[in-house]
Amino acid sequence: MKIGFIGLGNLGGKLAGSLLRNGHQLVVRDLDRTAALPFLEAGAEWSDTGRDLARRSGLIITCLPSPSAVRAVMEGVDGVLAGLGPGKIWLEMSTTDEAEVRRLGGSVIAAGARPLDCPVSGGCHRAATGNISIFVGGDREDFEKALPILTVMGRRILHIGGLGSASVLKVVTNYLASVHLVALGEAMMTARRAGMDLAAAYEAIRISSGNSFVHETESKVILNGSYDIGFTMDLVVKDMSLFGQLADRHGVPAELSPLVLDIFRRGEQVYGARAWSSGIVRLLEDACGIELRAPGFPAEIIDTEPEEPGYEVVPAPM
Repeated sequence: MKIGFIGLGNLGGKLAGSLLRNGHQLVVRDLDRTAALPFLEAGAEWSDTGRDLARRSGLIITCLPSPSAVRAVMEGVDGVLAGLGPGKIWLEMSTTDEAEVRRLGGSVIAAGARPLDCPVSGGCHRAATGNISIFVGGDREDFEKALPILTVMGRRILHIGGLGSASVLKVVTNYLASVHLVALGEAMMTARRAGMDLAAAYEAIRISSGNSFVHETESKVILNGSYDIGFTMDLVVKDMSLFGQLADRHGVPAELSPLVLDIFRRGEQVYGARAWSSGIVRLLEDACGIELRAPGFPAEIIDTEPEEPGYEVVPAPM
């Protein structure tokens, strides 16, 4: 079965690379054809339209930066929907709005195909090695059909529930990551102003109740000064906005998320929409006249765990 992959950016390119590296036939498409060149050189096929890609593929993956981009790819002239039919599966791997993925899922079903939302979590460095986590929403039968492909792109695969449910939890987890990034900047700057060595502060947080995945990854590139985490300010603003919309829809009077969203909007205005998201701490660095730096930290995060076959994670009752 050929796999169609649309969206070869920071994340999508790494997911597609795992498929190609493991022997799967790919048909690829991206607005920037140069992004596809390494895949074409490695044996992937190019498609000029979403419609053609869907017709040539049994499973179609979209990994795009926003709900509007997904709409354009799916519903535009010669879009994916026009090429779908019975037996095909659409995997939406973007971080998107759960209501939108359900709406598009209805159109996919009407075309005779089956939809799953499959956002990923764990960072681009884990996507590069096929060790990222994947949340999946959709019918169990469809999930089981797609599972062999999912376990090539990710290590831990969690079936959440119905279509859209995975997108809810993806937005929730990205919200938590963004909150902790802002909190880490404040924590490290306060430690620095109090005279603490930042390498020691990093270890203190890492071995304490204040630790997190965000600290063990993003703090390293902050202390290095590269801020290169493979994720940009505009994407955080998009994800935080999705979380705010989700909370509003369900009547949750969130207080923290609007504050964090405002901080990232300021960061976007000052440093640019495509600045690395870890660079949000520069607002504090500039305000305090101090750079958060320590020797020995890497300029980028590389997954040192070996690539391993993925597996389904089944929640256990506590």
